[in-house]
Amino acid sequence: MKISPHPWARALVTGASAGIGKAMVEQLGDAGIPTIIVARRADRLSDLAAKYPCLEPLVADLLTVEGLQVVAQRLRLAVQPIDLLVNNAGFGASGNVADVDPRVLQDVITLNISALTSLTTAALPGMLARKRGWILQVSSVASFQPGPGAAVYSATKAYVTSFSEALSLELTGTGVTVTALCPGFTRSEFHSVSGSADNIGRIPKSAWMSAADVAGAGLRATAAGKAVEVPGIAYKTLASISNVLPRALVRRIIDIANGPD
Repeated sequence: MKISPHPWARALVTGASAGIGKAMVEQLGDAGIPTIIVARRADRLSDLAAKYPCLEPLVADLLTVEGLQVVAQRLRLAVQPIDLLVNNAGFGASGNVADVDPRVLQDVITLNISALTSLTTAALPGMLARKRGWILQVSSVASFQPGPGAAVYSATKAYVTSFSEALSLELTGTGVTVTALCPGFTRSEFHSVSGSADNIGRIPKSAWMSAADVAGAGLRATAAGKAVEVPGIAYKTLASISNVLPRALVRRIIDIANGPD
């Protein structure tokens, strides 16, 4: 799927080696947009770069200070500036909070919140100076309600959506926009990494979206300057209902939905 016409001269995508991030990279590659692709797995980045000459691999682990600094420095460069930043890197941990390794939960917070915020603030000064820039933050429909069994993940995504919406308002009239992409269940390796693969069978097939469809919706919304994009009619409805129902009722509904089979 080509993004044409597109407003971006150069992009940087984190979490580029799999899932939604990889799908975005492929769509940007199809459109011939020079893109820095960031992930930990060098082999996967090399495979992508071999398919698209416009891609430039940047191996970095955003859970480390060194990895974060390398990417932040690239975002600050005035030469060949980045005008589209896609903060896609993130992961979750499945299970009740008391049962999950606290170090894993801290990593979820570090990657989903701290790294995303650091890279956003690294990109902003140059974008503001140029009066041109787009930031796409990959959040989740889970950001609109509490998520028992994935409490920390849902809470981090609530931060991403709230942070993005507030930043979008702060940047009004600057030429820089921020979009929060809030997908629902998307086919990727996310669920095996988060430890939730065993629950996948309980999810109706109709609830799933492809990574390519989610990526395309996110890129189109970003190009249009939308503050929030929820792909899929069913998920748009869920997000709208979550925003208008009393919080006690939302918690009750979620409690029933997560009760015994």
